[in-house]
Amino acid sequence: MICSAFAPVEELHHGDFPEPQAGPGEVVIDVAAAGVNYPDVLIVQGKYQTKPALPFVPGSEAAGRIAAVGPDVKGFTIGDRVIAFTGSGAFAEQVRVPATQVWPVPDGVDLEVAAGISITYGTSYHALKDRAQLKPGESLLVLGAGGGVGLTAVELGKHMGARVIAAASSAEKLALAKAQGADDLIDYAQEDLRERIKQLTDGKGVDVVYDPVGGPMNLTAVKSLAWGGRLLVIGFAGGDIPSIPANLLLLKSASAVGVLWGNSVRADPVAQGENMRQLLAWLADGSLKPVIDTRFALPDAVAALQHLEKRKVKGKVLLTLQPAS
Repeated sequence: MICSAFAPVEELHHGDFPEPQAGPGEVVIDVAAAGVNYPDVLIVQGKYQTKPALPFVPGSEAAGRIAAVGPDVKGFTIGDRVIAFTGSGAFAEQVRVPATQVWPVPDGVDLEVAAGISITYGTSYHALKDRAQLKPGESLLVLGAGGGVGLTAVELGKHMGARVIAAASSAEKLALAKAQGADDLIDYAQEDLRERIKQLTDGKGVDVVYDPVGGPMNLTAVKSLAWGGRLLVIGFAGGDIPSIPANLLLLKSASAVGVLWGNSVRADPVAQGENMRQLLAWLADGSLKPVIDTRFALPDAVAALQHLEKRKVKGKVLLTLQPAS
């Protein structure tokens, strides 16, 4: 799939692109499946924090087998099953990736399922473990809890011992969050978010807020923080980038913490590599159970991105290219 101009997702086209070659420190992967994420929608429209040089192949994560290994690369051989954070290039038959952004997939783990692990689970684990330093017994409010990234925060938060309060815009999405381990549910299309948080926490507020939505709910969430609470700024799927009054943080001795997992992988590949290996181990032993919303074939990438734009996704959207083995 080729993006020739920053434009609506409908302008993407299916065609040929130069075959990737592995340079120093890089590998080339035969892609079995690629994860589709909301930032991909923004990237092709030129609305994301970073803009690839045109033309480019979108797609930020993939799973497959190593097809070529560049100079100075250790630990990978041709044929290895891997996942990768690509940044771009994953919506293709092959993708070139720095080896520091590639991790081996354990035996028995389906490559298609693994294709959607890195960004959603990687973001949530980095956010909760490294940025919020979430502790067992603390309360965690997840906004947008029915979406791809929100569901992983619910699942990981519960796995890490938190009391998880899931907030979403429909009963159907909340049922999915409940199945992933949420302790309490808030339908913010029907309920007053702040009042419900007060009820659930006996007026104390929540220790950690995980916010991939932004918009007006962000201010409500900040007001609902407990003393020493942490707001995790994940993204702005709601469209509007909120402004946070600094006095609200001051009054709660609270903090607002940015989370940009992709840049964290590049800045500290060792720590994020350890996180990713832990996530893959949990996936292999059945501790994590990713929810797949829909699978699309590669030529149907536009439909996959449109599906995300409608914000009705429950779990992960994947593009499949070849039989996963």
